[in-house]
Parts: sequence; structure tokens; C-alpha cells
Amino acid sequence: MRQGTDNSFGNLRIVLNAVVAFMLLVTSSFAQAPLHYFHRANLPPGTVGQGQLQRFLPLRGYNQPVEVDVPKGARVAVNTGGTFSEPQASRLLAGMQVGHVYQLQVSNIPYYEGFEIYPTIEIINRLYPPQGKALRFPVPIQFTQEELELALSGRFVTRVVYLEDQASALPQREDPETQRYFEAGPRQDPLRVADNLGRPMLIMRMGSRVPGPDGFVDGSARMAPSAVIFPEQAATPVVPGGVTNAIERPGYNVPRVRVPRIGYPPQTPFIAPTAQ
Repeated sequence: MRQGTDNSFGNLRIVLNAVVAFMLLVTSSFAQAPLHYFHRANLPPGTVGQGQLQRFLPLRGYNQPVEVDVPKGARVAVNTGGTFSEPQASRLLAGMQVGHVYQLQVSNIPYYEGFEIYPTIEIINRLYPPQGKALRFPVPIQFTQEELELALSGRFVTRVVYLEDQASALPQREDPETQRYFEAGPRQDPLRVADNLGRPMLIMRMGSRVPGPDGFVDGSARMAPSAVIFPEQAATPVVPGGVTNAIERPGYNVPRVRVPRIGYPPQTPFIAPTAQ
């Protein structure tokens, strides 16, 4: 869920507002009592994360792996105790503690090689992967060229990454290299919209501010424990060896969850060849 302070996406926002409003109407019709939200995405960085730690003690001290992707050619680093880590080309895999705010540095941006952006990431929840498999299931956050250019032009961008509800999630991403997102309207709270779509995991905030003498853009990032940098090869593919994805099998498709088949073209059933 992403929100910008400009009005350059007015047409798209109108459509999505209608969709989100409909989803909220359906949700409230089945609810016994209205929900009262104490947190908003525009609260000072660290407020939501610290509130989560007070409510859920098991989140304390957990290093949630986060995979940061930037456009091809750009480089990304994370602030660890006042100094930035070695910039990584296009992708960074780091462990960040839940409840804290971490500051990134995005440099060598395509067409803006002389400029740098310093986004912050607030970790507000964690995943629960199988034992020893945490690096195979990081929380992804993808910075687009459009978002970086908005920040360079002085606009403020907020993105909330959420874990989709398994009952309504798509079985597979249309493009594995692209993170899907929805535009939130100017009067919508992206954190609340993301909470209706799934389980919010992190909040990314990005503008045109530069670090002060202490190397930090925001004071909350100064208090964060050092991030743990993992080598890129530490994240192994999730698909088991020797197993073919259902989407790659010719002639038919096996969804992993129940997805309404509205507007799909008729599919020809796959018939295995018989032995001669």
C-alpha cells in the first residue's frame, strides 16, 4: 500500500478508492462492532513499532530478514550505528529488529547518479517461517524509479508492506521481479487500508531530507540496534529441487488457493499420454 502527497495519479486513485470503499463496506457488514485504530502511518517513525512491542512481547529482539530491491544500476546500504554498510548493487538482504526504525541510503540512481535518497524502514511485525528457514522468506520492499524520482522532486512517499490474507491472496505473482502495490487516496491512511488487506509488516517513508551531522535523517533511527547484513546467496530459492511449478505445466492450471475464476478464458484439460 503506497501513498504520495502529490495528485499525479488522480484517475488511478479514484478507481482504487471505489474498490477499497467497497471492501471496507463488505467487511463492516459482517463485523459485530466497529474497529477503533490507534495507529496511523503518519505518526512519528517508531511509534507504531514500539506500540507493537508493548502488545506482543514475543516480537522483542527478533531480527526479521528484509530484502530491499532498488532499480538496476542503483546501490543500497543501511545505516549501522552511524555509518553505512558497504553499498550493494540492486539488492540488500538484512536482519532488522521488530519495533525499530532503520535508515537506508540509495545512491547511483539511474539518470540521477549524483543524488542520494535516505528512506527509513519501520519494522512493525514479523514472519513465522519454518525453523532455520528465515532467510528464505524475507519481507520484500521494492523501490521503483518513479518513487525515487518523486522523493528527489521534494515529495513524500509512504509505503506499507503487508502479508496477504491466505484466503484471498493470488496463488503466484504475475511478475516475480515486480512487487504489486495499490495507490492510497489523499484522504486514506495506507496503514489502515493495508490492515484490511492483510497483516502490515513494515512502513517505508521517503522524502528529500538529507542526514544531519550525526549521519541520521530521523532521530528514531539512531536508537535502532545494528542491522545484520546477510550475503545475497544466503537467500535460497523457495521452490524445492526437482519440482515443477503448476503454472509451468502445459494445458492446465492448479491454483494453490480458491480464487474466483471470473473472466478467465476456457482451459483445455490436460490428458496424460497412455502407454502403448
